[in-house]
Amino acid sequence: MHPKFLRHISICLCIFGFISFSQAEILSSSDLYKLRNVGSVALSPDGHYVAYTITMHDRPGRPYSQLWVMDLNTQNPTRLGGDTPAGAPLWSADSKWIACHGEDRDKHGLLLAHPDGSGLTFLAEMKGTNSPLPGTGKDIAWSPDAKQIAFIASTPGEGAAEAAGDPMVITRYLYKPDYSEGMTRFNDNQRLHIFVVDIASKQVRQLTQGNYDEHSIDWSPDGKQLVFASNREPNQDEFFNYDLFTLQLSDNSIHRLTATEYCEYDPLWSPDGKFIAYRGTRRGLTDRETTMEDTHVWLMRADGSNRQEIGRSVDNRQGAPLWAPDGTLLYFTVQERGSNYLLRLPVGGQPEYLVKDPGFVGSFSVASNGALAYSLTTPGDASQLYLKAGSAAPRRLTDLNHDLLASKTIAEVEAFTFVSNDNKFEVEAFLTKPIGMSDTSKHPLIVSIHGGPHGENGPAFNFRNQVYAGHGYAVLNVNYRGSTGYGQKFADAVFGDQDGNEGQDVLYAVSAAVRRYLWVDRERLGIEGVSYGGQLTEWLITQTNEFKAAIPTAGIANLVSYNYMTYYNQYEEMEFGQFLHQGNLMDVAWERSALKHIAAAHTPTLIMHGENDNDVPIAEAEQFFIALKDVGTETVFLRYPREGHGLSETKHQVDSMDRSIAWYDQHFAAQRPTGVTNVQP
Repeated sequence: MHPKFLRHISICLCIFGFISFSQAEILSSSDLYKLRNVGSVALSPDGHYVAYTITMHDRPGRPYSQLWVMDLNTQNPTRLGGDTPAGAPLWSADSKWIACHGEDRDKHGLLLAHPDGSGLTFLAEMKGTNSPLPGTGKDIAWSPDAKQIAFIASTPGEGAAEAAGDPMVITRYLYKPDYSEGMTRFNDNQRLHIFVVDIASKQVRQLTQGNYDEHSIDWSPDGKQLVFASNREPNQDEFFNYDLFTLQLSDNSIHRLTATEYCEYDPLWSPDGKFIAYRGTRRGLTDRETTMEDTHVWLMRADGSNRQEIGRSVDNRQGAPLWAPDGTLLYFTVQERGSNYLLRLPVGGQPEYLVKDPGFVGSFSVASNGALAYSLTTPGDASQLYLKAGSAAPRRLTDLNHDLLASKTIAEVEAFTFVSNDNKFEVEAFLTKPIGMSDTSKHPLIVSIHGGPHGENGPAFNFRNQVYAGHGYAVLNVNYRGSTGYGQKFADAVFGDQDGNEGQDVLYAVSAAVRRYLWVDRERLGIEGVSYGGQLTEWLITQTNEFKAAIPTAGIANLVSYNYMTYYNQYEEMEFGQFLHQGNLMDVAWERSALKHIAAAHTPTLIMHGENDNDVPIAEAEQFFIALKDVGTETVFLRYPREGHGLSETKHQVDSMDRSIAWYDQHFAAQRPTGVTNVQP
């Protein structure tokens, strides 16, 4: 399940009264409307400009992106695309043009502009799809001579009309849409194909067709081929498997480069056209959504031969590779102990860290002169734009949240480790400390569990945690077994054991925290999480009564019903090693479902769910809500319209924070016996 991070509000309750914040300003939930962060980053090949997107939360609906170009000599930025959203910038080889996504009246498509914003042109419409196609790479590619642009757009697939009719005639196994789709519960049955537009004439040609999806494109340096990824399995809905192909532009013939049972993503030609780098796996089953196996960087010859896992020496999850302009190095990110770092790897050499600051490196780009631009989320701020040139120290080029954060107190995040219940692992947790602590104050602790299970938490700025800290709460994030960033063995440790020892990791983290941080009030413990974090929240309140309030979002309550309603039906096959109907797995899944143990759940529970969640369908929340009612446990059910998996609309995120704090405050303030009663585990 997707690790989603929501966000939270302000003011502080102590056990016997309020702590004064006259000396500090704190973040409140409504500050989310003002928060801005850098998304995509693209340096011009000549190193004179950097294009970047800014994610905005200041209007109704979901966040949107603006596209800006900064002249690196003057550091003056120019916005491209006017007042409409724009993103995904890609430079021409001569640095004279930027291609990007944008809008023209009611059409979304491919835009073209000079770095100063002049010459803005709408080239072609780009319709997409809501079909679950995870891990797709570039959908725009320049020809080497800068005269054409290849792009990805959709056309109706087989059965599209029937599936949208009255009645809806459904024949596809994968008839549900992607996790982020919040407006419908049905796949639109559009298929992605490769198109080319001639810049001078604006003539568009469709290069591929059929009942497949092509995506993740790159143009060969000699201009003769495009490389792309596609799932060409005969049962592509049931078996998720991207392979890599080339398209010969002279006759539109397709040549297969890989034929494997594992996945290849993000292909990219080397500057001399002799090699293709990509991100890949090596196991026989890769899930369409969360993936247990860490992806690594691979390299092969341009004809698909001599495939090598060159990132194998780095035992952690790696991002999409990027070639150095001279073709001697590959750049990629790697998850490590809660952070996301940037490495470069000489072909045939050893990896070297380029950015190892605590936090999260997002997008990055390299110019022909070796300059490096990247986005970085630090512990003290949302993602900003940085530039590293030569041996000089990195420079921060943006300070988008200065007006918002300059006067605010940002809570400290501290890491600690502990030994797991079975003595097999050292487990790491991150504690966000409350603002306004005194020598005698006691503070509630909120356990916030990440999704996945193959995801991570870390020290990077987390708006919801900071709002909680401003309200006087401590927040505990636990990278339980199954999390990424701690090697493949650790990520595999949840195999066949969902709602098992990883849940014990969470409880052992709580035990360590309340004993090491004596200001934590054991009588005011809350628990929450999104996606797999919601699942673990629901599970743990059937196993212990130590939490005074719980807030699961988009959680699985019933592993059996969920398996047959989600869009990614290989998930439990990957996590348990077989289909649910095989052996006794159906019984095991039911035994590991919170719903089976609902009679033991007595924690007041606020359930949140997106109305059109196709990842974890809302029926999971419906079952858990009614079951809690039957048991007599206090519960409230929030259904958010226009939402898929997790909450995307800014006003829904703000509402979630406000209601969460109110729920915790209500139940933390309930009458308690004198003295300490909660000593679990």
